[in-house]
Amino acid sequence: MTRSTINISTTAEDHHIAKLTALAIGLHIIEAVIPSPLPGVKPGIANIVTLYVLYEYGFATAAWVSLLRVFASSLLLGHFLSPTFVLSLSGAICSLAALYLAQQLPKKYFSAITLSICAAFAHIAGQLIVVRLWLIPQTGVIYLIPIFALAALIFGLINGLITTKLINQKS
Repeated sequence: MTRSTINISTTAEDHHIAKLTALAIGLHIIEAVIPSPLPGVKPGIANIVTLYVLYEYGFATAAWVSLLRVFASSLLLGHFLSPTFVLSLSGAICSLAALYLAQQLPKKYFSAITLSICAAFAHIAGQLIVVRLWLIPQTGVIYLIPIFALAALIFGLINGLITTKLINQKS
């Protein structure tokens, strides 16, 4: 019986991206076990990695890192296909859509900080839409918007500042 092997060629860049993805997964898992004062309010520190990858490798790679983080983290935490997974995935998809659109705007006015804030707002918007349409089909969900919007602004700003510092250190 002959055993065939498949050789997959990888580059140093592939390995670096894999390490960044693993870092994003690790940060997501750490964040998942830290108690939150308000349910659903998390700083989204793994999104720093996504933003960094966006600037260093482009949108397609950032999308892969973000989506792999969502799927792998949900598998590791036992949330795969649960409401938590759906919320995380919807937030990631909306965040990526916002990053894609915002990346097309003049870089003179839209820095990593601005993109981070846009992504944070899109992330929470995606999650609130899922909550309203699927989990809690009540209009009372609207009353949560100011709290989550403030959290998105604060954490989006902080994550954007950290990303900017990381990008500038590399330069």
